[in-house]
Amino acid sequence: MDSRLANPLRALQVALGLTATLAGLDKFLNILTNWGAYLSPAVARALPFSVGVFMGIVGVIEFVVGLTILLIAPRIGAYVASAWLLLIAFNLALGGHFDVAVRDVVMSVAAFTVARAVEVRSAEGVTAASAAPSRRIVTA
Repeated sequence: MDSRLANPLRALQVALGLTATLAGLDKFLNILTNWGAYLSPAVARALPFSVGVFMGIVGVIEFVVGLTILLIAPRIGAYVASAWLLLIAFNLALGGHFDVAVRDVVMSVAAFTVARAVEVRSAEGVTAASAAPSRRIVTA
């Protein structure tokens, strides 16, 4: 991968990871917004538990996905975030929050881009390592 892409990729990875982590934490605090208000009424009716419990579950998932993108396995975390954001966008559209749904689709594309770029970077690292001459120590 072109080395000029390393910094933009890292910036996007950090932005997505921090966004997911902080949004996950805020599901318990509701400082940024009342997250339950964004849950589609149809989805809320189908839940076997309260919206608050559901938001707690969502918060844990988002927190873990954010940390995965940042620290553990960026490619896997970004793929999960991409799919997760599409599910969120679908829920938002069902609830009539089309403006926020569009934003989440764009974030999903960004997460997919991070996942693919990390994949390419990893594949190039493996290819470069396998192309390097082996250095064997010969002893007599």
